[in-house]
Amino acid sequence: MDNGEQIEQLKKELEEAKKQNMELSGRIIELTNEKDEAVENLSRIKNSKAYKLSKPLRYVRSQVKRVTQYGSVSAVKDKIKSKNRLKKRYRELGTLSFPDAETRAVYESREYASKIVVSILVPLYNTPENFLREMIDSVVNQTYRDWELCLANGSDAEHEYVETICKEYSSKDPRVKYEKLKKNEGISGNTNECLKMASGEYIGLFDHDDVLHPMALSKYREAIDEGADYIYCDEATFTDGDINNMITVHFKPDFAIDNLRANNYICHFSVFKRDLLDKTELFRTEYDGSQDHDMILRLTHLAKKVVHIPGIYYYWRAHSGSVAANINAKTYAIDAAKRAVLDHLKTNGIYNTVISSSRAFETIFRLRYEFVGEPLISVIVTDDNDKCIEALNRWNSYGNIEIIKESDYSEECKDKSIYPVKNILAKKAKGDILLFVDGSVRAESEEIIKELASIAQRNDVGAAGGEIIDSKGKIGHAGVVIGIGKDKAAGLIHNGFDSRYIGYMGKLCYIQDVSAVVSDLMAIKKNTFEEAGGFDEGYEKAFGDIALCLRLRQKGLLNVFNPYAKGISDKEQLLLGSSDEAYTKDLAKFKEDFKDELSRTDPYYNTNLTSDTLDYSIC
Repeated sequence: MDNGEQIEQLKKELEEAKKQNMELSGRIIELTNEKDEAVENLSRIKNSKAYKLSKPLRYVRSQVKRVTQYGSVSAVKDKIKSKNRLKKRYRELGTLSFPDAETRAVYESREYASKIVVSILVPLYNTPENFLREMIDSVVNQTYRDWELCLANGSDAEHEYVETICKEYSSKDPRVKYEKLKKNEGISGNTNECLKMASGEYIGLFDHDDVLHPMALSKYREAIDEGADYIYCDEATFTDGDINNMITVHFKPDFAIDNLRANNYICHFSVFKRDLLDKTELFRTEYDGSQDHDMILRLTHLAKKVVHIPGIYYYWRAHSGSVAANINAKTYAIDAAKRAVLDHLKTNGIYNTVISSSRAFETIFRLRYEFVGEPLISVIVTDDNDKCIEALNRWNSYGNIEIIKESDYSEECKDKSIYPVKNILAKKAKGDILLFVDGSVRAESEEIIKELASIAQRNDVGAAGGEIIDSKGKIGHAGVVIGIGKDKAAGLIHNGFDSRYIGYMGKLCYIQDVSAVVSDLMAIKKNTFEEAGGFDEGYEKAFGDIALCLRLRQKGLLNVFNPYAKGISDKEQLLLGSSDEAYTKDLAKFKEDFKDELSRTDPYYNTNLTSDTLDYSIC
C-alpha cells in the first residue's frame, strides 16, 4: 500500500471514528435524560402519600429479608445485639483504648536487653496537612522510644507545605528523617527511597494518611523479643477524620497462607526484620497498587516466625481516592495482586492456578488449583444411597475414581459406629486420595471431586473439606473453629446463615486454612490418613473427624476449607450440641484429648471474637 492509499485509509478510519463518537455522544445524552427522569420519578414516589403509608409494609419486608439472610428470628435478634455491642466496642477500641498517664510512664521507662530500632517507612505524595500531622504525631507519641520515621516526599510543587511540616517535625526530633525526592517514583519507588534512609534492624510500613495506636511499637517489641521476624496486627477502618468513627474492624487469624493467597488479610501494620530483604527486595514497581501484597507473600515465605498481635493497633483512614474507601479507586491493584499471587505460587512449585475475583470483593480471590496427574481417587460413602452417588457422578468429569460404599460391606460394618466403619472402608481403598462423603450429602458444585482433591494432594495439606448447606439454603458446615459454640469444643462457624451471605470479611468466598473440617465431605491423601492413625475409634458419634484434623495440625499440616466444593444435606449437625449420652461421652473425651488446644484461642479465629456464638461477633 503506497502513501496515498494509506492516507485514504486513515481518512476513512477517522470518519468512522467521528461517526461512532457522535453516536456515543447521543447515547450519553439519552442516558443522562433517562437518569434525570428516573431521579425525578423517584423523588415524586418518595414524596407521595402512598409511599409514606407503605412504610410499615416496607419495614416488615426488610425484616423478612433479614430473617432469610441470617436464618431465624433469634439469629436476627442476636445480630442486632451484636451490632449494638459492636458500636460500643468501636468506642472502646478507639481513643478510649489509649494508655493513661500512668500506663504510658511504665512503658516509656521500660528497659530492654538490647536497643532495637524500628524504622518506619512513609512515602509522601500530596498528603493533606491534617492527615500528615496526625500520621506523624501518632509515631511521635509511641510509648516505645527506639524508632525512626523515614519520610520520602514525592509531592508536586503545589504541595510545598508537605516539606515545611516535615522539616518542622525533624527540627524538633532527630528521629524524624526527611528527604525531598527529585522526582516522584510512585509508591513502590518512593518507599524504596525511604528504605535507603533507614538504619533500623526492623522495618515498618506505614501509609501517609493513617494512624498508629500509641502502644503499637511496644507490643511489637514484645513479639520481637520472642523471636518474631515478621509481625502484623488487627486494624480498624475509620472515616470523618476521627478514629472513633469506625466503619469496620478486622480481627484477623494468625498466619494462614491460603487466606493470604486469596486476599491480603495481613495488610497493616507490617513490621519485619531487615535481614529478610537480603534475599529479596522491598517493593517491586511492576506490582504497584498491590506492592504490599506481593511483598508480604515474599517476606512471610522467608520468615522463620510470623507473629500476629491480636488487637486494634492500626487505624486505616477511608477517604476519597483511598483503597480503604473504595477498591475501585485503584482498579489496577486487582490485576497486580493476581500477578503477585501467581508469582508466589510458582515460587512454591504450584503452577497453572486460575485466579478470579470472588462475589465478595474484587480483591478477594477464588483460586482454582491444578489437579496434578491422574491419581486414583477412592470415594468412600457411608450410609450410602442412590441420590448421593447420582449427584457425585452428575457433578464430576474426572474418570479415575472408585466408589466404595458401606452397603457393599454391610456384614463387616454391621453394628459398628461411624468411625470404625470409615476406617474399614478406607482400608479397602486403592486410591492415592480418599474422599469421605456421608450418604446424606448430595454434591451441588461443578467438579466437586477435583475441587477438594487438588487441595488435598498438596504436600502441606492434611485434610480439605467442602461447604455443606441444607435444602433451605442455610449453611451447615463452613469450617470448624475450636473452643467456641454451645459446648466450647468445636463450633460450626457461620452455621445457620443464608448460603448467599459472603461471611465475615468475605470468608465464605475464598479457600482458607481452618483448624478442622468435617468428614461428611472431606478429602485426604491415603498415606497421610494412615500415618495419622485414621479416625480415633474411641469416639462413637462425634468429634472423631475433628480429632483427626487436630492430629494433622500437630504434624505441621494444614486443614483447608473450600467453599466452592458444595454439598446439600439435611443431616443433624451434632457439633451444635446434644444431650445424647454417646455425644456427652465423646465431648468429654475430646476435651481431655485436646485440652491444650482448647486452652488457647483457635489460631484461625481471634481472641477478640466471641466464643459464645458462631457468627464472628466481637466480644
